[in-house]
Amino acid sequence: MVDVSGAALLTAPSPADEPEVSTERQVWRRIALGAELWVPAGVVVFLLLACFVWPAVHHVPDPTKGSLSDVNLGLFSPHHLLGTDPLGNDVLSRLLYGGRVSLEVGFGSTVVGLTVGGGLGLVAGFRGGWVESVVMRVLDVFLAFPSLVLTIAITTYLGPSELHVIYAISFFSIPAFARLARSATQATRSQTYVTAARLSGAKDTSIMLGHIAPNILPQMITFSLLHVAIAITVEASLSFLGLGVPPPGASWGNMIELGQQNIYGRPALILVPSLLLFVTVMALNLLGDAVRRRWVAR
Repeated sequence: MVDVSGAALLTAPSPADEPEVSTERQVWRRIALGAELWVPAGVVVFLLLACFVWPAVHHVPDPTKGSLSDVNLGLFSPHHLLGTDPLGNDVLSRLLYGGRVSLEVGFGSTVVGLTVGGGLGLVAGFRGGWVESVVMRVLDVFLAFPSLVLTIAITTYLGPSELHVIYAISFFSIPAFARLARSATQATRSQTYVTAARLSGAKDTSIMLGHIAPNILPQMITFSLLHVAIAITVEASLSFLGLGVPPPGASWGNMIELGQQNIYGRPALILVPSLLLFVTVMALNLLGDAVRRRWVAR
């Protein structure tokens, strides 16, 4: 008996050590969970500040008024940190203004899709019946068409411009947001607090805006972040094809298109905007996943 209890005392871990190990693991877990959210969020905020605030507070050369005497300057040239392109335009300036276009298209089309599509899906999911059938069948018609092909057709018909790209992407964003909002609303409208609001005499509009909308918002925000990344990629593709921001306007897509003509002599002209596009899309996707794990999937 003594030997057994003594062996148990010798082999058992010290009670004082367990909280320390547990606490240390919890600290590292919190750091990891925080990093997966704040690192991509920091990248997105940095890009927003660099593209929108920096040109306003610091002199940046005009991205479209380059000089032929400054054609194809290399990196770290005087007054041109990243050099110039074959038209003499400052590369850094075009990256900042091109990023502004990409972010405006990404967030602009997402706001339209979230507002219009989310509203339609909320009403359809809450009302049900013939309202849901009519709204969703109309939106299903739009989903039946290949979105990228029709986006190209719309921008070709309207003409290349940033605003027309926002119109085209928003047009096909509405059905996706509506379907997500409808599904989330159907899962929420049977909750106890919604039933209690109905029994208390609250109007349908008050229930939708005050009770259901706040509870489906995390899912909508998660999808919105992923949609911003998709919209930025689509805008770059359209600009690469000459259907986005028309030259000499700056866009990461048309910078890549111009850079491919000099890929062997000046590979940085295509690598730098491609890298920025990759980092932006990756940060938005990671941020969307982090938001989903923290607020939606818990």
